[in-house]
Amino acid sequence: MTSLALLAWALEPVRRGWHVFPLRPGDKRPAGHAERLCPGTGRCAGGHRKPEQRATTDPDMVMAAWSHQPYNIGIATGPSGLLVVDLDVLKPDEQEGTPDGVQSLLALCERAGQELPATYQVRTPSGGQHLYFTQPEETRLHSTAGTVGHHIDTRGWGGYVVAPGSTTPQGAYTVTDDRPPVPLPQWLHSALSVKPKRTAHYAIATSAECRSGYSAAALRGEAHNVATAPDGKRNAVLLRAARALGRLVASGDLTREEAEEALSRAVAGNATQPQRYYDDVIARGLDWSIAHNPQRRTTA
Repeated sequence: MTSLALLAWALEPVRRGWHVFPLRPGDKRPAGHAERLCPGTGRCAGGHRKPEQRATTDPDMVMAAWSHQPYNIGIATGPSGLLVVDLDVLKPDEQEGTPDGVQSLLALCERAGQELPATYQVRTPSGGQHLYFTQPEETRLHSTAGTVGHHIDTRGWGGYVVAPGSTTPQGAYTVTDDRPPVPLPQWLHSALSVKPKRTAHYAIATSAECRSGYSAAALRGEAHNVATAPDGKRNAVLLRAARALGRLVASGDLTREEAEEALSRAVAGNATQPQRYYDDVIARGLDWSIAHNPQRRTTA
């Protein structure tokens, strides 16, 4: 895209009162020097100025910058009064059953008993989504990564998003809903304001029906792995645990009920999704392992 076309795109967020700064052409990284290479001259004479500090709403400064090179466009979310929810798609190497950003957000809405309001929205080159909201004036919400859900990041103070009109080798950032951003929903504000408590304590019931010390140890070990799995990896760990215990169910060393109960209890302490979502992951993992285990037993 030409400098003139990108200049027009850069002036659009400025028209909305949002602070912009140049990104490298065809890239998501800020243009200019890094802090460790700062010469301490010009605009950095008083100390290195980070992208958030260099961002501007001055049309003359924007025209001067984008007349120089076809920069991509960054929006400094904090100074712009924005909180942008970044919903990522799955990566090619992720486990089956892992939720993407949209699924995770829908689950959060369901838990809160709320609908997500329509707001300014941008599609990213990878197929993800940026949902723009205005921040409450009385608070400063900072950027997060995976805090409220799997594949959900947010960009607030200390962060930025790539603006529409920008392009990368994957494609372009495009507006899919051009309405003005609406205020951040209170339930989502609460989720971002309070750090969820995590616990490594969990309880499992290992019945006398466990056929061996090995199967009981496997049950405890897999439950421990699930209970202590970090955010962003819990679903993949849960699926692997279900498949591992499914082999013992297939061989007759565990009952399906024992495996389901242990894993369900283990994940409940740090759940970020509705319980039925985890129950579905457990069921699919057990089903797959039982069906593919050559030693599975059948009843007459």
